[in-house]
Amino acid sequence: MANGNSVVVVGNLTDDPELRFTPQGVAVANFRIAVNRRFKDAAGEWKDGDTSYFRVNCWRQLAENIAESLSRGTRVIVSGTLRMRSWETQEGEKRSVVEIEADDIGPSLRFATAKVEKVARGAGGGGAGGGGAGGGGAPADWDGAPAPAEEVPF
Repeated sequence: MANGNSVVVVGNLTDDPELRFTPQGVAVANFRIAVNRRFKDAAGEWKDGDTSYFRVNCWRQLAENIAESLSRGTRVIVSGTLRMRSWETQEGEKRSVVEIEADDIGPSLRFATAKVEKVARGAGGGGAGGGGAGGGGAPADWDGAPAPAEEVPF
């Protein structure tokens, strides 16, 4: 994760993840999560506070795994970095949004169970595959999207 810009959020998916591919064939999945604040009032009764919504972006193999594994309503733990994106509408209005670029996502096992299945490195249609020695250059299919750190699963 980036220096000083790390975030961990626990919430529920508001819709099924949307899986798309860049023109270079790199997988990207987007979804939103709702984060509810729950607290006890002065009488000791549980109350629901405001709900916050966060857009989450996932890349490469993580994106494909998310699209295959998660669905609307799933409670997840998202670890990543905050990223601000700005644009101008057709009417000339400036807009911006803060999103989470996910480094890792997992189902919350507080109220559910999950079966974990390993995925072979480099599996999937558009990921930037595994392997290769380090070396500082960008991969041939790099589209400017942040690349997660190279990790060995399990």
